[in-house]
Amino acid sequence: MKSFLNHIDSPAQLRLLRPEDLPQLAKELREFIINIIATKEGHLGASLGVVELTIALHYVFNTPKDQLVWDVGHQAYGHKILTGRKDTFETNRQLNGISGFPNRDESEYDTFGVGHASTSISAALGMAIASQLKGEDKQHIAVIGDASIAGGMAFEGLNHAGVVNANLLVVLNDNAIGIDPSVGALKMYLTNVKKGTQKQDNIFEALNFDYSGPIDGHDINAVISELKRLKTVKGPKFLHVITTKGKGLKQAEEDQVKYHAPGKFNAVTGELITRLGSSQEPPKYQDVFGHTIVELANKNKNIVGITPAMPTGSSLKYMMQEIPERAFDVGIAEQHAVTLAAGMATQGLVPFCNIYSTFLQRAYDQIIHDVALQKLPVIFCLDRAGLVGEDGATHHGVFDLAYLRCIPNLVIFAPRNELELRNIMYTAQLGLDRPIAIRYPRGRGITLNWKQPFKALKIGVGEQLKQGTKLAVLSVGSIAKNVSQALDLVEDKDAISHYDMRFVKPLDENLLNSIFKSYKLIVTVEDATVVGGFGSGILEFAATNQYKNTIKVLGIPDAFIEHGSVPELQASVGLDAQYLVKVFLDMLTSITEA
Repeated sequence: MKSFLNHIDSPAQLRLLRPEDLPQLAKELREFIINIIATKEGHLGASLGVVELTIALHYVFNTPKDQLVWDVGHQAYGHKILTGRKDTFETNRQLNGISGFPNRDESEYDTFGVGHASTSISAALGMAIASQLKGEDKQHIAVIGDASIAGGMAFEGLNHAGVVNANLLVVLNDNAIGIDPSVGALKMYLTNVKKGTQKQDNIFEALNFDYSGPIDGHDINAVISELKRLKTVKGPKFLHVITTKGKGLKQAEEDQVKYHAPGKFNAVTGELITRLGSSQEPPKYQDVFGHTIVELANKNKNIVGITPAMPTGSSLKYMMQEIPERAFDVGIAEQHAVTLAAGMATQGLVPFCNIYSTFLQRAYDQIIHDVALQKLPVIFCLDRAGLVGEDGATHHGVFDLAYLRCIPNLVIFAPRNELELRNIMYTAQLGLDRPIAIRYPRGRGITLNWKQPFKALKIGVGEQLKQGTKLAVLSVGSIAKNVSQALDLVEDKDAISHYDMRFVKPLDENLLNSIFKSYKLIVTVEDATVVGGFGSGILEFAATNQYKNTIKVLGIPDAFIEHGSVPELQASVGLDAQYLVKVFLDMLTSITEA
């Protein structure tokens, strides 16, 4: 059979095909995605679910003149392949390869950079209004999922679009799931619409959109027909498309959560490829959190767990399974999650609010206004802190220490290992008089025997891990592992001290005074931005106390770090053990030469 995909490097070439050729192209595109993601890894299910929709959008609309915005971007692999990146797609999410998300620097077809949810409607509306003001005849399309459209920002965009006569088409890709199954009243509403049992007024028509659907998103002819009709309709319009996440791979259709980003798998059978020796490895930090909160909640009936649409990723799923009445998935709603936790705290509950570090940025005002200002003891658990790897710049959790450190009434703690995570969770639920943020990385820790008896920690107290005589290394969080590896490589084992400061706020000033009086040379190490972070706090301490020590601050530079494996990225910014050794030795040499 003739291959169509091999001859398509742009949507202009796609539009030369006959409509009857498009189902075959869809089959080829699915196979192409499956074959590469099976070995290179990535976000699989979402892109398989929108193959027909992706082809139809580029077939009907004159992209890139007509502007297409993908919400989040998990579903944009087909889009990338059809827009000139087929030959480089195997580098997806790899160091120096193409991004896993639409990226304006990568292609003119990526009209808006994405990675976080619920942004597409506002962005596309902004483009549509700009075209209207400039007198340009363009189409503007926002493709958004049923989980993302429940986010507050999406509703703000819908609300505004309904009173602006701009040329905007919102395509709802409704597959009843984000990363985890969608939740909330809007999800129930959309389910009833699909079943034909919804008796209330159409919510999108009430917002002044020309609504059509729902239609079968895998019937490419039906999708093309409706898109052509909507192309002639002026003003805000809304197309409701029903799809199946993971379409075309049996296992991905049947286990949509696991196959959202499944890792390596057999492209023919769909079976996951299990990593050898994984059972002998330390647990993931998220699982330590998940099992620990259940353990604590079984003893403390006031504990509640909250996550915005990440029960699997955060491992709050364990509490949802065992104590469902006290564990809440609030959907893609970080602002609501934080203020919900604040409300619970006013009534004596002990809320653990688990949000990825990069997503907590979306609730910054709520942290300040609704939590810290009122000294409400919300326990923020920030998963995926630091460099997260292949998801890249939109997902690295490197700004949390800087954006949280300036907030009054907030304790900030970074555990160096799983035992420290368990102990600070235990300490926090004993009763604090203020909120606390606990930030920990993606991936596995370093401790096999991690489920040990709890120990209460003293707030604001650090710990010396290694005694030395000439140089003091101050670290916070799991980057202590890299520091320890570096110290093992230094020949003079007695030259360097290592301190785990634990708390970024409040700093252990007693320990710091001792350090500054004992060592001329000090290095701070953090897997967070050096601008405003832990190292900045140490510099401020030194200036306030008029210390003249030489201080070297290591961390993430003042730049957005792209995608790659965590070890590759740490090496690129000078946080790997080999580079740390060089810094330590250079500083020790400076003492000798002086």
